[in-house]
Amino acid sequence: MSVIIVLVIIGVIVAGGFLGAFIWAVKSGQYDDTYSPAIRMLFDDTHPVDEPVEWQEEEKSETN
Repeated sequence: MSVIIVLVIIGVIVAGGFLGAFIWAVKSGQYDDTYSPAIRMLFDDTHPVDEPVEWQEEEKSETN
């Protein structure tokens, strides 16, 4: 029974440490980012393909 009490106390200390680290990070500005959300939509996740699009090929073949 005493082992459970020791483990609960250690668990509370570890959880308090993580809570303290989180509060410190928030207060020191680790999560403040006012620039990236405004420009995130400007960047594409995929790179353009060098191959021509199908409809462009069809237009070229119709004109010749």
